[in-house]
Amino acid sequence: MFKIFTIRDIIYFIMTIFDESLILETINMIKLYNFDIRTVTLTISLRDCLSEDVNKVCDKIKYKLDKYAGNLVNYANDIENDYSIPIVNKRIAVTPISLVGESCTHKDYIKIARTLDECAKNLGIDFIGGFSALVEKGCTQGDLALIEAIPEALCATERLCSSVNVASSKAGINMDAVLKMAETIKKSAELTADKDGLGAAKLVVFCNSVSDNPFMAGAYCGYGEPECALNIGVSGPGVVRAAISDLDKNADFGVLTNKIKQTAYKITTTGELVGRKLADRLGIPFGVIDLSLAPTPAVGDSVAQIFQAMGLEHAGAHGTTAALAMLNDAVKKGGIMASSYVGGLSGAFIPVSEDAGMIEAASKGYLTFDKLEAMTCVCSVGLDMIAIPGDTPESTIAGMIADEMAIGMINKKTTAVRIIPAPNKRAGDNVVFGGLLGEAPVMKVNNLSSENFVKRGGRIPAPIHSLNN
Repeated sequence: MFKIFTIRDIIYFIMTIFDESLILETINMIKLYNFDIRTVTLTISLRDCLSEDVNKVCDKIKYKLDKYAGNLVNYANDIENDYSIPIVNKRIAVTPISLVGESCTHKDYIKIARTLDECAKNLGIDFIGGFSALVEKGCTQGDLALIEAIPEALCATERLCSSVNVASSKAGINMDAVLKMAETIKKSAELTADKDGLGAAKLVVFCNSVSDNPFMAGAYCGYGEPECALNIGVSGPGVVRAAISDLDKNADFGVLTNKIKQTAYKITTTGELVGRKLADRLGIPFGVIDLSLAPTPAVGDSVAQIFQAMGLEHAGAHGTTAALAMLNDAVKKGGIMASSYVGGLSGAFIPVSEDAGMIEAASKGYLTFDKLEAMTCVCSVGLDMIAIPGDTPESTIAGMIADEMAIGMINKKTTAVRIIPAPNKRAGDNVVFGGLLGEAPVMKVNNLSSENFVKRGGRIPAPIHSLNN
């Protein structure tokens, strides 16, 4: 028998840490300010699913996913009702499929993609990640076959997400893979032109990808991860904005950062409590809690609106990068005090199409592509959910990826590119994906050619600080 935990249990738990006013504030962050558990992501190793026969691989995958994730949705719904805290997405992340499919004599990655998608549908899972490859130093035959299969796989499935790591601070930037991924992004968008290029919205290119990230499209179960674990992604931009708005308008930056840290502490504490109870109910280890502030298109649930609460007229004003750096750092400092198992990406996401304030800023021209790139130097990930004209050359997309990979490589941080070259769209048009993926204006890009640079091939060497043994 499992004990039923209610909102009273949460209040009692928090009473051991906070005074009465903070208890009421915690309740309000759930009821009024869009606080939720953005995702519970079950990581499942598929390393024991290898076979020379792709049909056997698919059968093993079905068995493994059903074994560990069969009760995920039901138990998550129970926890959601017990605690009165919304759990928005239930997800699965698996071993990079390039490794799993490489064992097959006939490398039919499309069949594996369809199997993963079918399993997710049958289990009631929102997204399944791990159609992935790690190629920062070069590609195997399996890696190349998977990358070739990505556009068709994303077109033929609903819940599948894909990621490819093409750079790291240790290995440098694999420019051959960068160029290949630019082509892959373009094809993924073109094959889903009837959905404004949705395929590209489920594909991300990484530098320094992490193996315990619960967020899509980049989640996968890394080689060093356990057989199965539960990773939690919380969300609280609306809570942080409300907390800052309650401060005196003349409060200095020390007071401001302390308020953000206190709020992040409460968000993390509540998120880990829910995550641990769900992991216990599933009978699997608790993995990590990702502290990232993940926005939604809903009004009031925006990272961009946090900047306004800080005193900027709008996201994109001079000072935005400094505000984002302070926010990112304070969230991490507050969250790390609340949990010993912080992981994933942890910081603040700035996806254009998934944040109501970012959508508005981009539509009004306050945010440009170049400003977004500058902000990625201090935020949690990178160029995220940005729609660009469909006729943007592959070489220009490769240049965008290379720039973002360089930021991650030099600064020893995770950076990523998830851009959508929207078919038949021009700068100023709109794309609409719906749900958490939202909508976005198509942004203008630099028309200068990058072709001769990105086609040189080979690897951009790792920086000198990579030699740190």
